[in-house]
Amino acid sequence: MTALVTAETPRSSRGGRPRDPSRDGVIREAILRLLGEVGYGALTMDAVAAEAGVGKATIYRRWRTKQDLVVDTVSVMNKALATPVDTGSLEGDVRHVVHRMVDLINGPVGTAIRSLLPAMQHQPALQEAFRNGPLTAWSDSYGRMWAQAEARGEISGVRAGDLVSETTTALLVQRWLLTGEPVTHEYADETLEMVILPLLRRLHP
Repeated sequence: MTALVTAETPRSSRGGRPRDPSRDGVIREAILRLLGEVGYGALTMDAVAAEAGVGKATIYRRWRTKQDLVVDTVSVMNKALATPVDTGSLEGDVRHVVHRMVDLINGPVGTAIRSLLPAMQHQPALQEAFRNGPLTAWSDSYGRMWAQAEARGEISGVRAGDLVSETTTALLVQRWLLTGEPVTHEYADETLEMVILPLLRRLHP
């Protein structure tokens, strides 16, 4: 899965030469790779510059500190997460979203997020970026999915963030963050057939 770090509105530069927005995505992808490999504590601006194949000045024109750099990257991990899903049925939508979650977990974003969790306990800025970036994007995507299903008459009263909504990915997240067992598409299909879809069918009005 490609990194979910497409560029947003450019941040203000520190001065000097105008920054090249085309490099932002390359740098953010390098950050994700390094976070997965070494974690937040061992991440350095020099390593990011080397991994991205740019000069250190290119990095410092964008971000003053390592925290600024990581917070900015986390805050824009949202484009693919927020992509609308409409297969024409709730079952198709949920299946698509669950398998998208598997790809995210096993891709560079999932690895980077897992490596950031310990640092988030002591870095409020990282927590806020995660809430306002990936978590908000994911919640918005789910909200649209439930609204579409309700408009089609497939379900009633389900909202992003409630128990039914959380159930759709809870078993995947448990494996990802707690047990360390592989999160595969085969496992996703099992959870769909045995837990998630039967629950949704019971809620059909």
